[in-house]
Amino acid sequence: MATEAVTQAPTPRRERLDPSVFRLPVERIREGYYSDVYFNRTVDVLNADTRHPHVLMQVFQKNEAVVGGMDEAIAIVKLCSEDFSQLRVHALYDGDEAAPWETTMTIEGDYSLFARLETVYLGVLSRRTKVATNVHRVVEAANGKQIMFFPARHDHHLVQTGDGYAAHVSGAIGVSTDAQASWWGGQGIGTVPHGLIAAYDGDTVLAARKYAEYMEPTANLVVLVDWENERQSATLPPGSTGPRPRGLRARQDRRQRRLQRRQDRALRARAGSGRCLRRRQRLFPGDV
Repeated sequence: MATEAVTQAPTPRRERLDPSVFRLPVERIREGYYSDVYFNRTVDVLNADTRHPHVLMQVFQKNEAVVGGMDEAIAIVKLCSEDFSQLRVHALYDGDEAAPWETTMTIEGDYSLFARLETVYLGVLSRRTKVATNVHRVVEAANGKQIMFFPARHDHHLVQTGDGYAAHVSGAIGVSTDAQASWWGGQGIGTVPHGLIAAYDGDTVLAARKYAEYMEPTANLVVLVDWENERQSATLPPGSTGPRPRGLRARQDRRQRRLQRRQDRALRARAGSGRCLRRRQRLFPGDV
């Protein structure tokens, strides 16, 4: 009786961002400038005592999350460890969902080769995962409506690139600055801002017309119609801004915003109640 060997094609690896994308200050990270000092001292002690323990480092999170910053964390280990060829790394991908306490990354090898990097790669993972998780929750609550990520004015400009990418992998369809879109080769998007309307003496229609006239045809025309701040104060008759209006944005008054926040919390609670939270065993996609 003849038998045939059945072979299963391996799951193809997904592409990761190249380490050069992150423009890491490699020498400063290697020397421990950004590390908690106790990790630097740990390396000093191990090297002085010629002790090189072989360890398996596991990175995890306490809550349900969407992974962000993983490619950046891997780049830190690749470029800034003492000898990456002596280490073995497995990891999930940016945008993957992770259950509470699930291992999302492992680093195996001589601890002294990467001990001083823990502060840096955990910091990257913590921040980007927070952004990715929060954006994912908003995307889910929006129930099919497109979500744009416009936080740039609320944080330091140096976090834009990584935060924008974290929002991108978790479902946002656009970001507001070119820096936020740079890691995937995109561009910033936006609206007709209040500043331009003010420059045209509060004439929303005129500002929108000028925006449509002078901006490139690919720029979406989304107009703010709340110049008076607490109520819709402008209307745009059909055709008033030319052939390419895309949308209007109106700001709510304080009472409306409080009501909307209560409704949003109730929506998120209902969405969360139907989800199954469980420990999952993950087969990592291979070495990196």
